[in-house]
Amino acid sequence: MSDTDRKARAEKALSEKPDGVVEAIASAADVTPAEILAILPKGAATVTAADHFGEIWSELGTWGDVLLIVHTPDIVAEVTGSLPAGSEGHGWFNIHGDSPIGGHIRKERCAAIAFIDRAFHGRRSCSVWFMNGDGAAMFKIFVRRDAARELDAAQLEKFEALKARYID
Repeated sequence: MSDTDRKARAEKALSEKPDGVVEAIASAADVTPAEILAILPKGAATVTAADHFGEIWSELGTWGDVLLIVHTPDIVAEVTGSLPAGSEGHGWFNIHGDSPIGGHIRKERCAAIAFIDRAFHGRRSCSVWFMNGDGAAMFKIFVRRDAARELDAAQLEKFEALKARYID
């Protein structure tokens, strides 16, 4: 199947649900989430090199409680907590601390880091996606919402500053 055909399918699926779940849109078009991110309107998805993994992770650790999402075909796991500092060892980026977020990340599988700022079910949503070479998100870190369901102002400011630092 040609790249033109894939892009046409992706554009059609995105036009049917422009503020939907990226993975669901990608599945409907039989393309990768990265292919959907690539056709979002200008500024909705901007990408930086995976080389910045450690720096970006460290900055995200200053945001307070965030929403971490891991979305696979079988589960969407959502965990709220602060991001612990990480350290490298035994082939993993290890995260442990006083937070419900912990575990081990295959950092070398991270191919790019995407800053996402788009409508999601009618509301602005901002997140940082750590993308693998297969075109899927390894995990996503979201700007949290306040009691009024608005984006947390302090985290949004940090998101915008972080995005500006890494995107030309």
